[in-house]
Amino acid sequence: MNRYTSGIILFFIALMTVFNTSCKKEKFLNAGGELRFSVDTLNFDTVFTTMGSYTAQVKIYNPQDQKVNISNIRLQSGGASYFKLNVNGIPGNDVSNVELAAKDSMYVFATVNIDPTNANTPFVVEDKLTATMNGKEFSIPFMAYGQNAYYIRDSVMKTQIWKTDKPYVIINNALIDAGETLTIPAGCRIYVHADSRLLIWGTLNAVGTKKDSIIFQGDRLDRKYFGNVGYPGEWGGLYFNKTSHDNLMNYVILRNCGNSTKIGNGVFSPAAIQLNQDTINDAKAMLTMRNCIVENSIGYGILAFGSTLVAENCLINACGAQALATFEGGAYYLRHCDLITYSSNKISHIDNPVLALINYRDIDNVSYVSGDLIAQLDNCIIWGSLENECFIKKRGNNTFNVSLNNCLVKNAEALSSDAVVTNCILNQDPQFENYQTFNFRLKSGSPAIAKGLPLTPAVISDLDGKTRDPLSPDIGCYEN
Repeated sequence: MNRYTSGIILFFIALMTVFNTSCKKEKFLNAGGELRFSVDTLNFDTVFTTMGSYTAQVKIYNPQDQKVNISNIRLQSGGASYFKLNVNGIPGNDVSNVELAAKDSMYVFATVNIDPTNANTPFVVEDKLTATMNGKEFSIPFMAYGQNAYYIRDSVMKTQIWKTDKPYVIINNALIDAGETLTIPAGCRIYVHADSRLLIWGTLNAVGTKKDSIIFQGDRLDRKYFGNVGYPGEWGGLYFNKTSHDNLMNYVILRNCGNSTKIGNGVFSPAAIQLNQDTINDAKAMLTMRNCIVENSIGYGILAFGSTLVAENCLINACGAQALATFEGGAYYLRHCDLITYSSNKISHIDNPVLALINYRDIDNVSYVSGDLIAQLDNCIIWGSLENECFIKKRGNNTFNVSLNNCLVKNAEALSSDAVVTNCILNQDPQFENYQTFNFRLKSGSPAIAKGLPLTPAVISDLDGKTRDPLSPDIGCYEN
């Protein structure tokens, strides 16, 4: 074979190789693999002030060396969503069989249409984008603002006074910085997202009135989702750090709270109100509460660690853990307060009494930390659906001054000898108007009527604003 013939043969072999290679179809990745998004959450950060729409975008990446078939890209709420999708030029909230080349990406455009004046629209509008590939789902949340409001998101706040012309919505926590004061006026409405709470490093001054109470509640306004009732754990709660001081709450209502929330790797306990160690040493309570209601907490009502609290005319009810629990000591003064929990289809009240006054915190089965405890309860009702609703215990050599004076207490067992108990009524039904609807006013035949101790200074009126008998007040936060 001559050199010319050999060259022709090699040329045709090379040509056939190129032809065969170009005719081979690129194979799909048909098992495993992953999809990636350009963001963790698609946020529509415009605060809507006029009716209209807003569009944001997210990229879906295929990091594999093979192309993939995304069998489905959809919104969780489908056609009922506030958001509308356009997937790589294809409109629709449920798009199937989208090919994505190896090491390539595509755009998903999302438009949200909201009327910010529609009171039925949730404050936070959410959905979830899900892409399915090889039987595995990859998702990111969508979040937009739904109504005209002041949105507080991941905020560290300096001294300020809130307004009442629009509600406030807290998303991903808000923090009052150390040395700063947040003033919340009467009539202010605060809606808090599920993973959020208000953190107080400085001072909270929340002063409402009977007519215009300050209300904290979850931001889920679509009550049909909850069967038109409130559920415990819709949001977190109030968290008072050890640097906090001079906090005042008057006519403040906390509803449907107590969810355990996170910041980074930190986890906050499930509590409507958490008080940490009072380190200021100014002879003042870290928190003073008057005429306040805490109801429907999935965890504690008030959880305190070596802190200081003054509470008058307060109703703390329907808590999954204690309505009040003290650990590591502290100083707590409660006058005309109701601590009440009945088991229900929303609250599991099977082993946690409504009141736990202890001066220690267990570290393990043998070790604990303790502190001095002062707790004085005057004219209070401690009641619930358990046989024993009052747990008092001392450990260590610390000071332990716990007294219950003229209280109505449910406790089948004898009250702890660690406490001084004076003129208390034990295990007599307080005869509430209707505990199932959280109406804890007293019926005419209640044993709590006119059995309270005259206090100095007097608690002049009850939670309803009704004047108390100065010489023989009723026990509890309501005067008959």
